[in-house]
Amino acid sequence: MSPAHEARLPLAFIPPGSEVRLAALGSEIDPLQREQLTAYGLAENRPIRVLQQRPMTVILADEVELALEHAVARYIWVEKSPITT
Repeated sequence: MSPAHEARLPLAFIPPGSEVRLAALGSEIDPLQREQLTAYGLAENRPIRVLQQRPMTVILADEVELALEHAVARYIWVEKSPITT
């Protein structure tokens, strides 16, 4: 099993329609904004579905739809969910 950090990608680079899991909120995000994101349900290991990337990153997290600026989305680290067949 490979270390989890190898699979981490910025949320801003995930194509629409993908489902991922939140790995971490980068320290580059303002502390107040980090607190707000956490209040909206963005927590480690939570599933996130990417709905769109343009003009903003729009995600669905626990039935909450959020629109994020790319300046924020590029510092939200996610891991791809395992593919089930």
